[in-house]
Amino acid sequence: MTTNTINIEIKNLSFAYRNKQALDGVNLSLSTGFNVLLGPNGAGKSTLFSLLTGLYQTKQNTININGCDLFSDKAKIMSQMGVVFQQSTLDLDLSVKQNLLYFASLHGISPKKALKNIEIILSQLSLTERLDDPVRTLNGGHRRRVEIARALIHQPKVLLLDEASVGLDVDSRLLIISYVRNLCQQLNICVLWATHLMDEVEPDDQLIVLHHGKVQAQALCKDLCEQYASSDVYQLYFSLTKNSEAV
Repeated sequence: MTTNTINIEIKNLSFAYRNKQALDGVNLSLSTGFNVLLGPNGAGKSTLFSLLTGLYQTKQNTININGCDLFSDKAKIMSQMGVVFQQSTLDLDLSVKQNLLYFASLHGISPKKALKNIEIILSQLSLTERLDDPVRTLNGGHRRRVEIARALIHQPKVLLLDEASVGLDVDSRLLIISYVRNLCQQLNICVLWATHLMDEVEPDDQLIVLHHGKVQAQALCKDLCEQYASSDVYQLYFSLTKNSEAV
């Protein structure tokens, strides 16, 4: 049995776009395991990801990842973090292998070691036979798998996925979330899975409900359902946010 440790610690995190408050006093502790960030579009999920990955900066908060302060130890943190953004960042004109090896080179990893690092992952994602195919020829589900493989090529301790299933067909969506759940168990990493789809949440997930830039609740989904006398995550979500946008 693995022991959960705190990988991400966020204290009093706020962020605004001009006069619009995107995040308001967010406090979170995320451990190894599968953590789900649930909230409707506009809740602040992507803003939180942009801050966690250093794309946005603010000094009026504390973000600690794997024991390091994001503001002063950004390079070290990025070397331990894998990220899959909502919008694809793959080069469509390069092959799957070229995309992967280019990213590996940014981390100082040789081609041989890079492919060795994700040999099993490529096989599990049915990508081995697509290595030489241009990304442009892949469907949305396969492109997302490439991005997940790329995010794992440097063997990170933290994996962030921002609406990774958005725009995919049901089969691809279920395959990818199931794969990431299993990966989380196998590698004992901290996964933060952001979504607005309530059917992606399971009773044993660590659940964070974000709404209007504020954390409404954080605990095991099944414990929150019991606490708020909700029969399932749908009822729980509505009781916490009075919002019907997520499905």
